[in-house]
Amino acid sequence: MKRAFLLASLALLPALPAHAGPASDAVRFFYAPDHFVTDPVHRRRFVDPAATALRQNDAQSKEGELGCIDFALQYDAQDLDDAEVAKTLKLKEKVSGGTAKVTATFRLFPGEDGSRRSIIWSLKQAGGAWKIADIASASGAWSLSKLGCGAQ
Repeated sequence: MKRAFLLASLALLPALPAHAGPASDAVRFFYAPDHFVTDPVHRRRFVDPAATALRQNDAQSKEGELGCIDFALQYDAQDLDDAEVAKTLKLKEKVSGGTAKVTATFRLFPGEDGSRRSIIWSLKQAGGAWKIADIASASGAWSLSKLGCGAQ
């Protein structure tokens, strides 16, 4: 009897709606070494307006050269110590229905308070997963959606 109940329960699992994992997981992916936002292989992780901004950057990229985005967005920097970022990375998530904000805080280099960063990631649920809609500097210095890659 227990086995029949278990099998019946398992048969119902595919009918359940797919739930997105924590929004923070979508952001954490980009803090692994060599997972850059601008890498075209990651485009399926984005929705507009971020997806459009990245396509515009791709259009301006020439073979072996950068487009209009010349820094690592997830770090707001060009240089960093991967071990220090991994050690100090903290993600704070706020979900509201099908949208979320994840704030990533970290330090680029050991003992350098001037290397502290805070990046705000805006996400939307799409296709059962969290997708990145925008990325911005907490200081307000830039946001991916307003970098103007299409203006040239």
